[in-house]
Amino acid sequence: MAEQQFDIAVVGGGPGGYVAAIRAAQLGFKTVCIEREHLGGICLNWGCIPTKALLRAAEIHALLHHVDQFGFSVENIRYDATKVVKRSRQVAGRLSKGVGHLLKKNKVTVIDGQAKLDGKGTLAVETKNGSETVRAEHIILATGARARTLPGMEPDGKAIWTYKEAMVPEAIPKSVLVIGSGAIGIEFASFYDHMGADVTVVEILDRVLPVEDEEISKFAHKQFKDRGLKIMTGAKVGGLEANGGTVRAKVENGKGKTEDLEVEKVVLAIGITGNVEDIGLDGTKVKVEKGHIVVDEWLRTGEPGVYAIGDVVGPPWLAHKASHEGVICVERIKGLNDVHPLDVTKIPACTYCTPQVASVGLTEAAAKQAGHEVKVGRFPYVGNGKAIALGEDQGMIKTVFDAKTGELLGAHMIGAEVTELIQGYGIARTLEATELDLMHAVFPHPTLSEMMHESVLDAYGRAIHF
Repeated sequence: MAEQQFDIAVVGGGPGGYVAAIRAAQLGFKTVCIEREHLGGICLNWGCIPTKALLRAAEIHALLHHVDQFGFSVENIRYDATKVVKRSRQVAGRLSKGVGHLLKKNKVTVIDGQAKLDGKGTLAVETKNGSETVRAEHIILATGARARTLPGMEPDGKAIWTYKEAMVPEAIPKSVLVIGSGAIGIEFASFYDHMGADVTVVEILDRVLPVEDEEISKFAHKQFKDRGLKIMTGAKVGGLEANGGTVRAKVENGKGKTEDLEVEKVVLAIGITGNVEDIGLDGTKVKVEKGHIVVDEWLRTGEPGVYAIGDVVGPPWLAHKASHEGVICVERIKGLNDVHPLDVTKIPACTYCTPQVASVGLTEAAAKQAGHEVKVGRFPYVGNGKAIALGEDQGMIKTVFDAKTGELLGAHMIGAEVTELIQGYGIARTLEATELDLMHAVFPHPTLSEMMHESVLDAYGRAIHF
């Protein structure tokens, strides 16, 4: 049995794990990254990246049906689902190989295998060539998460899908039921709708995108319905029955009535749970709650020398959050002076449906609940020249400020390219910018970003263009 000694061992090569490994190597630690499947993890291989490739194809397909507004004429529009999926997989493969190159460049040892804790400072690793022992003073668990399932709604990989099957369809189904309207559910609903499927979304809570600001959720709901999506909120699926190429679903609509739906495919998007099994947690002081590993502000578990980062430690389940935790973790181990615990209210969240949704910080309701007296600004896309020129005049920018201090508490957006715009407010939150800082900033014209400025001005009764 081979044995290797390292300073830091990272279990998992996703956005949290590989970033932690690279930063550790940069800081002079002898580092190993152990990955059981694909470098880049779920994000690069089955999540963030390939879904964006699919959504880009869907956007193009939708745009082709509306090019007449720009003076063009296109006939006989069609697509090849196999090629759409193939490109998505090629994009994922290219980036996964890129992660391997980055690890090699930074002299991080990579082991392809399944690792589990096996005593203090020790990992037992099963590879295709046999067993290995890895010893390290510090072990970082970055094992990620997987789709959650519920009794009576177990995926079968054929008619009842998780996100993995939904990303590689052999053909676009005629009808799709999406259960759950968080970011994952809404992105798949948007994709299949644009590709021509008849899409129904069922959400157990009273609104779609329930973690977003309520005003944004309402705006999104209207946009989705206007596109033709069927949205059922305050409803739940009582059970699924796959039968002869279709799935029957009993949906309780929240008004005491049950509706029978028959669709070709079902996409389950009801949350995720951490990969805490088979990694050797039994017999350790690592605590697990609600399917996730418990850590302190420095990502330390209850077991000395063992840390955890990313999706396995819980929400928000975002790749960029995992990466930042990885950096915090290893820099704290190194003892750097300028390391700060992660403030999740400074992490932007993005949903790449049409229209896009993005946010950072507190919603208006959460800010009031926290005791803040607030000033709220809004600016609509219809008042922006660039948005009108793009043919994208439906959307809104909303900002929430503390009325006493001028602190930007939160920002919420819906519309074209808001996933790119949100970082401006993310930086403002990190720099603790006030309304005056944002008012004094000069925004270029003509751009969508001007709406960010106008929303701030509106919060203080100073909006110019609306």
